[in-house]
This record gives sequence, C-alpha cells and structure tokens, in this order.
Amino acid sequence: MAVYIIAQLKFTRRELYDRYQSRFFDVFRKFKGRVVVADEQPQVLEGAFERDKVVVLEFPDSAAALEFQESPEYVEIAADRKAGADAVVILARGFGHKS
Repeated sequence: MAVYIIAQLKFTRRELYDRYQSRFFDVFRKFKGRVVVADEQPQVLEGAFERDKVVVLEFPDSAAALEFQESPEYVEIAADRKAGADAVVILARGFGHKS
C-alpha cells in the first residue's frame, strides 16, 4: 500500500531552498517514488496555512520512502532545504494500509 511523505514549508532563505530544488530531481529519480503535489500557492479551504509550499511524494511502501529520505544523496542536498526552509515533514500511510 502506498505511503506519502508530506512536507509543508516556510521559506527562510530562498536561495538555499532553490539550490536544493535544482538538485532534487537528479536524486529523486533514482528511487521508487513520484511527486504527487508541489504547490507554492495551495488554496486554503479551512484553518490557517502559514507556509509557502506543500509537497506530497508517493512511494510504494514505507521501506522505499525511508530508503529515499535516509539515502546519502538526499541527506546531502537536504542540508540546503533545512537551511532554506522551516519544514514539517511527515510519513503517512495511504487509505486501507495494513500495519
């Protein structure tokens, strides 16, 4: 069952985030995921959204998501993401997922 890495980002140093973003797909394409959402102008329907961007990445399972998230290649470029944006990043199971 699919799992999702969901990130909500607030830019703090856009130039560093842009450097991360310019390198992201070269790393990401090596893994078993797909980008479902990458939106810098999400429409807020309820509540407060005090972030600049939402990203949703889909993976076939938790192992594949963690393989990407913990890979040396991603850890290297994620330093720029962490320096360039305040982020909340979660791993969520798709509907119907069995533990």
